[in-house]
Amino acid sequence: MSMRALAVDPLTAAHRLLGADLTGRGVSAMIVEVEAYGGPEDGPWPDAAAHSYRGPTPRNQVMFGPPGRLYTYRSHGIHVCANVACATDGVAGAVLLRAAAIEAGLSTAHARRGESVPPASLARGPGNLCSAMGILLEDNGIDLFDPASPIQLTLGERFDAEYGPRVGVSKAADRPWRLWLAGRPEVSAYRRSPRAPTPGESD
Repeated sequence: MSMRALAVDPLTAAHRLLGADLTGRGVSAMIVEVEAYGGPEDGPWPDAAAHSYRGPTPRNQVMFGPPGRLYTYRSHGIHVCANVACATDGVAGAVLLRAAAIEAGLSTAHARRGESVPPASLARGPGNLCSAMGILLEDNGIDLFDPASPIQLTLGERFDAEYGPRVGVSKAADRPWRLWLAGRPEVSAYRRSPRAPTPGESD
């Protein structure tokens, strides 16, 4: 499967990314949790929680395609988070990589995250995932399907997914666009934003 498999709506792309292999900088991992994000109000998947909601800017341009590009940003000024652009070129859509299971390069991941961190926690949460994998803010825009890229993505078979609301967003908070593989200890806990409306009062 190639980048064309991600030229789809964000929720379908998120499902296709579950179980995919992410490799680079001495570590290989299987993606076990993701979150889908749409785009601007006038696009096919309006999403007030998406960075692209107010339209393209120099910072979020990668979210507008082409699919298979890595969109990185810094959360709360501290943690680097990574998304995979989806949809078609010019249409915003992305999938946040929330958690992964380290399958190779455990010692490298431990060196980045700390020797005392349990293996299941090494890449649990978007910031920890990027830290363990060595994903940098400067990786923004790289083609994950290019063999020369420092971080590469390999899509595999389709897995059954569990669905639930996204973590920590204050808008579109009830949308069940977080997907994960059932029974995986690497999956993060659900935490609703204190700024989100009462459950059932958001899309």
